[in-house]
This record gives sequence, C-alpha cells and structure tokens, in this order.
Amino acid sequence: MQRTDVTRDDGTWVGLSLDVQDRHRPGLCVFSAGQRLLVSRLSRPVLLAVVDEHLEGVDFWRTDEYCSFVPPLRADVVRALAGSPERWAHRFAQYLDGPDSPLHGGRWLLSHESPFRRWRHADVSHGEYWSSMLVDGHPDGYLDWFLHSHSWEVLPLRPMPDADDSRVKAYRKQAREGTLPPVLLWWVSGLDCHLILDGHARLAAAIAESVDPPLLQLHRTVARDDRDARVDEAVGFYEDELARFDRLRAVHGPTVPDGAATAGPQLVRRLHDLETAEQPTWAWPLPGGEAQWRRTAREVTAGQGWPRI
Repeated sequence: MQRTDVTRDDGTWVGLSLDVQDRHRPGLCVFSAGQRLLVSRLSRPVLLAVVDEHLEGVDFWRTDEYCSFVPPLRADVVRALAGSPERWAHRFAQYLDGPDSPLHGGRWLLSHESPFRRWRHADVSHGEYWSSMLVDGHPDGYLDWFLHSHSWEVLPLRPMPDADDSRVKAYRKQAREGTLPPVLLWWVSGLDCHLILDGHARLAAAIAESVDPPLLQLHRTVARDDRDARVDEAVGFYEDELARFDRLRAVHGPTVPDGAATAGPQLVRRLHDLETAEQPTWAWPLPGGEAQWRRTAREVTAGQGWPRI
C-alpha cells in the first residue's frame, strides 16, 4: 500500500491517500443480495441489514463478532502522537494494511476533515449532538434516512460501553486534556452511514465529557486509473466556460468579464475533489443470494424473532 499526504494549496493537511493494489476482496467486506446487505469480518457475520422498500432507512441486526483490527493504544504512543491527526493517520494506516480491514484494490482517503462539525447547531452541546448521531439498538435497530438526510449517523459495530467503563474512564481523562486519539470511521454508502472501526470507548469518553471527538474518516475516492479522464473532464469544463464568455463578450462587448474569475475556482474545486471526493462503497454479490442471506440471518438471530428474515 502506498501512502501520500493530501494537502490544500496553503499546505493545510487534509488526509492520507491510500493506494491499494492486489487485494481483490477485503477481510471486512460488504456483501449484497438485492436490498439485503451483510457485513462480514473474515467470513464471520458482523452486521445484517435490509434496506427499507421505500428507501427511508435500514433495519439492521448487529452480532457480537466484531473486533477492531487496531490493537490497544499504549499510553506512550498516545502521548507521542497527541494533537497530530496526520501522525495518527499514518499509525492507523499500518493496521488498515492488515488482512481484516475494509481496504481493497483502489484508492482511499483517510480524512481529517469531518462533515459532522458543519451540521452541529451552536446551541447544542457536543455530548448531546454526538449522542443524537449514534444509532441506538442492540442487537437490532433502525437507521433512519428520513430523519438524518446527510449520511452523518454513526453506527457502532459493537455495543457502546458505559461512561463508567474502565476504558472509558481512562479516555475521559485524555478527553479533558485534549489528547484523545481519533475515532476511526468508515463511510459505507449502502448503509448511508458511518461505521465505527475503532474507538468505541474513545467516542463514549468524548460524549461523557461533552467534547468534540477527534475523527479520521475512511472512504473510497477516485482511483488513479480514472484520474486522467476526470482531469480531462474538469479542464474541458474550464475551457468551455472561457469559450462561452468569449462568445458573450463578442456580442455584448468588453463589459462582460472573461470568465476566469468564476471558472478558475471551479476548476480548482473539481481538481481538489479528485483527491478527496467520496466514491460509493463496493459490495460483492453474496454467494447464494437472498436465500443464503436468510439462512445466515436465521443462524445469527437464533430464532429471536427478527421480522426482516
């Protein structure tokens, strides 16, 4: 896996680009059978989901099979990397390169820029906001796309620990000190939400202390194989805009601007999006299709009466 830091024009660090080759299917994998999804970790079911027929949300059943591929963070590492999302991203990338992460062939971004902060109202505390973003329910629950229309909901892959859990207590001190390690999220387009890959206890600590948790979000982005075509498309749009303004100037005279002031920034944004824009999550066809999904659901739920089987 090749890592490349992504920065803005002013040098501000945005995230870490991960170029993955020769990995045809990930260890943490999304399978699909029509409107039914299965997330498995090394062939063990982690999450079963059924998309609502009216596309208003997702019913899910969460197993107890998920275990983070990131080993416990030592106190000396936390102190050494405190306050540096860039160094944390490189740290997490080491473990994302392992056999049970969601990475497969293509290009990914481990981003420091969080969409969540843009949507938090100023009069809502950090704790209240993040509590509202967490999807409740174990083993089953519902992702409400109608209520949360911006893909900002966060679905834990295992039950969230209580505020008095020993791990949470340790992290609460770090949250107060501003040294809390980032929570690692994975945006899954088929669920239209973020899954917590690592940091359940850290997020619980941030909520308990009512502070904004540091985040690193993983998502697919434009692959290098598609990049040249996307660049040509962006440049073509820029040239077409300049030609359009030239035609207007020919008709209306030099009072019409040449178009560079508007087309230029648009070109810059399009090129920047090639480094950062989210691409849909890949899902593999589930062998055996819906019948196999139902068999797996019956085994996982053990006759507990989940109505979506």
